[in-house]
Amino acid sequence: MMAISRIIAFVGLFILSGGIVSNAQETLFEFGERKNFNTMINDVPEAETLKWIDVNTTDTTWYRDGDKLVCKGLPIGVVRSEKMYQNFIMHVEWRHMEKGGNSGIFVWCDAQPEEHNRLPSGVEVQMLELDWVNQHKRNGETPPIAYVHGELFGAGKVTTVPDNPRGVRSKSIENRCLGVGEWNKYTVVCVDGTIKLAVNGKFVNGIRESSKRKGYLCLESEGAQIAFRNLQIIELDNGYILPEHIVEEL
Repeated sequence: MMAISRIIAFVGLFILSGGIVSNAQETLFEFGERKNFNTMINDVPEAETLKWIDVNTTDTTWYRDGDKLVCKGLPIGVVRSEKMYQNFIMHVEWRHMEKGGNSGIFVWCDAQPEEHNRLPSGVEVQMLELDWVNQHKRNGETPPIAYVHGELFGAGKVTTVPDNPRGVRSKSIENRCLGVGEWNKYTVVCVDGTIKLAVNGKFVNGIRESSKRKGYLCLESEGAQIAFRNLQIIELDNGYILPEHIVEEL
């Protein structure tokens, strides 16, 4: 009986472990493309569809609308890329569908949400709708518009050094974001712990010395409907990196 009990327990553990791995790696949807810089300059057309894995949202939080990916905004949480990335260029277009909407994309992210806010650690590329400052007055005062247009900052356990400090965050030096219902374009260059952000065709912000320099991409659901389109990742050559700069592989 003892031997049979051990076998049953082993089989149960095997099934449970297999289920955990399977669920953790199950693709929720496909969206965007990954390309390699070296093949692009050699004029070799090669693109891989990006696969996204749910972390703590639901299968109804996201849906495809033609070439667009729409996030309903609830529950608050993220989906993560299947693979980790180190040095790359990211292009993405986005538009908020609600005034004061909040969202963003995490890069070099651990994809492990914290209990107090359901969001992971990484470098956040902020995407706030312009009316956010009017809806979140502090002591009767309207926050500076610099808060919404393309802020970069280390979220959670990740630290960075801001190019244009607003406390520990880096603000854009020029407001180029468009409001609700209008498409914005971000170009995000991530190389060896440094990030530069272009908003609608002009570089206006940056951070450096990120404590993490290789990790997952995470799309954020944060309470409001937002649409994404034309997401492209162009992988660049790897650079010098220490083990402590790499997030734990999931």
